[in-house]
Amino acid sequence: MADQVLPLAVGLSVGLLVLLLLGLMVYCLRRKTKGQTEHQELLSTVPSVPPCSAPVILVSQGSWATPSEIPFTVPPRFMTRIHEDLTNDEMKMEAHKDILAHRGSLSVQSWYPVGTVLAGLYSVSPLNEVVAPPPGMATRLCFSVEYRHSVEQLMVSLLRLANLPPRFHGNVTLVELRLPPDDRRPRQAKARGTGPDPEFSDCFVFQVSGVCVHQSTLSVCVLSVEQDGKRHIVGRVLFPLEGELGHAGRVLWKDLETEDDTQCSELGDVQISLSYSPTLQRLSAVVLRAQGLQLLTDTGVCVQVSLQIHTQVVKIKHSCVVKGDNNPHFNHRMTFKLRSQHLDEACLKFELQQPNSVPSEPPVLLGVLVLGPFMYARGPQLQHWLDMVNAQEPVKLWHGLCRAT
Repeated sequence: MADQVLPLAVGLSVGLLVLLLLGLMVYCLRRKTKGQTEHQELLSTVPSVPPCSAPVILVSQGSWATPSEIPFTVPPRFMTRIHEDLTNDEMKMEAHKDILAHRGSLSVQSWYPVGTVLAGLYSVSPLNEVVAPPPGMATRLCFSVEYRHSVEQLMVSLLRLANLPPRFHGNVTLVELRLPPDDRRPRQAKARGTGPDPEFSDCFVFQVSGVCVHQSTLSVCVLSVEQDGKRHIVGRVLFPLEGELGHAGRVLWKDLETEDDTQCSELGDVQISLSYSPTLQRLSAVVLRAQGLQLLTDTGVCVQVSLQIHTQVVKIKHSCVVKGDNNPHFNHRMTFKLRSQHLDEACLKFELQQPNSVPSEPPVLLGVLVLGPFMYARGPQLQHWLDMVNAQEPVKLWHGLCRAT
């Protein structure tokens, strides 16, 4: 009897265990099936774009095709699905909960077409197309200036040029920087490209004390170089540093002071050659020739050259008198004793004169020219003086005459 009860108890236990396992398997399968159904219902509520939505503009990989008009619509509204039997307060609370809990279960209510955007108004010219600047727009230089008091250094960064004249678009653009009166050595930068707006990425460091920096003037000369090496002066920027270093690293746009190489002065022009010898402490000026002079009589013409330091006239010299020609050739050299420390305080004044027919009367003044540092001259006259100080050979240049003031 005992031998029959033991197998029966083991069989019942195994049967109950099998039934329990089967029940767990059925329960797990039902839970899994129910979760998949709920997930599919949730995905089905994702909003779909209605047929009246804005069309998608396809652009081929080979070329950018821009339509003349692009449809423009206001973005759609999104509202949650809420039961109709709820009150207003309950609807708001339920909507807030539903948005936080089910951000994907939103439906598009409506799209509102407003009009079209004209693509032609926003077209960009090709990069290789050279666009001439508008008439009357000045050539401008963009640069930044920063003075570091801790190391007594002036940092000048060249950024770009804008509205370069069309005749210079195919040339190489160079920029020369100087910081007179203490630092006259020129620093040169070359543009990274050509066209109307060449760019730079150069930074220059000038070692200058905090006391002298406010007495200095940053001189920037823009040059255009042709393929044969011929240089043309595009323009200059003279930037006094006094009161201009309040903001660190400020970016500035400055108009270039331009000169027309072919335009002659109303009173005529004179060609001058300058040179300076530091070892001999000697300044040499050669009056070569003149052109376009407005002679009043036939008594001839001569040149009076005076060396001036501040307001004091140190020395006066005269050339020979050339008669009977509106374009006289002088080729007359004059030398002056001048110390190096006075180069930033001195200037040369050229006066073209006609001797008076009456010996007792003073000569007739035809025109005046002043060559000197920044405290006396600007433009080509200043550049000629700076080139003389830095050059090892004579510097020759034409200048227009001005009326006496």
